[in-house]
Amino acid sequence: MIPALPFRFLLNRRHGTPGTVVLPESGFRRAKEEIASWPGYAPTPLLDLPDVAEAARVAAVRYKDEAGRFGLGSFKALGGAYAVARLLVAELARRGVAGAATSAELVEGKYREATGRITVTCATDGNHGRSVAWGARRFGCRCVIFVHEHVSRGRRDAIARYGAEVREVKGTYDDSVREAQRTAEREGWFVVSDTSYPGYTEVPRDVMQGYRVMAEEAAEQMPAPPTHAFVQGGVGGVAAAVSAQMRARYGDAVKVVVVEPDRAACLLESAEAGEPATVRGELDTLMAGLACGEPSLLAWQELERGAFAFMAVPDEAAVACMKALAARTPPVVAGESAVAGLAGLLLAAREPIARTALGLGPDSRVLLFGTEGATDPEVYARLVGRRPEQVAGASSD
Repeated sequence: MIPALPFRFLLNRRHGTPGTVVLPESGFRRAKEEIASWPGYAPTPLLDLPDVAEAARVAAVRYKDEAGRFGLGSFKALGGAYAVARLLVAELARRGVAGAATSAELVEGKYREATGRITVTCATDGNHGRSVAWGARRFGCRCVIFVHEHVSRGRRDAIARYGAEVREVKGTYDDSVREAQRTAEREGWFVVSDTSYPGYTEVPRDVMQGYRVMAEEAAEQMPAPPTHAFVQGGVGGVAAAVSAQMRARYGDAVKVVVVEPDRAACLLESAEAGEPATVRGELDTLMAGLACGEPSLLAWQELERGAFAFMAVPDEAAVACMKALAARTPPVVAGESAVAGLAGLLLAAREPIARTALGLGPDSRVLLFGTEGATDPEVYARLVGRRPEQVAGASSD
């Protein structure tokens, strides 16, 4: 299905060791109840990919397709917008405006005079910023989003369409994270980040609890429990959310494999070092949403014991997977950051040592997370050779 390509692979020697509870169940239940109450909420589909299962020589492969989530094109809608709502409710209480405001009241504009004086901000490669901007518009506050210089025009425009101000920062995603924090401290704004660091954990915890809704939906949709879950890396937020939800439902029965671009594999590097590690340099992977050089503190605390293995795959594998999904029947439109897990599965399944180490076999049931659709149609068309609407339209031909 894709060509043989080199990749890095590391079993996690700390898998299963006791550790800190990063994402308490009470927080997840609150997130699930809140997000499920939003207008437009519906579980995204879990697609059966028998052709991928055949190529990987496993029993089943199922792909959680997040392209339609709240019309934003990615799973990030579950995290950033939820964290914005939580922050505004808490801030209204702190200011004595409303002791227990609800998100429905925020949407109605009941406290718009107060929320309009609050500014939220974050750094983004595209999808998280779009979610925060959408949440800010929905719940009635101001929004400023920081992007690094390599974020595409299409992704910037998609954020701006929700009324956010977009500011460019020279350097990488990690540079934009630091600039967002500095500006927020100077201006009295509120950072709604999907990455955490010492002294900043509560908002990212809310973001990750929102992400768990995706993993819970997938678990409920699976005909039988998965044996493996291959999930994207980045700063680690979504991988940690998936890890936490798999453990909550299945204990240690699901092997969670974290897959990153080989040019931005900060989680694999951290696993090798035994502590959070930073990847320096340009981080010039085309998997834009995963171009992160520093792991999230909270995510690492979960993954250092919850992840079974780590992989780093080349950009060529992502492009090959995008094309393979577009060419199948029915086709699947997947963005470049959506297919890291698929690439990891297909590369590991054909390599005897990795296949054996992961326990992939004819009875394995693999869960993948297609975390985004074509969030930048121009980039998608350049990589796949057809526009997303042409690919999607092929299913009705």
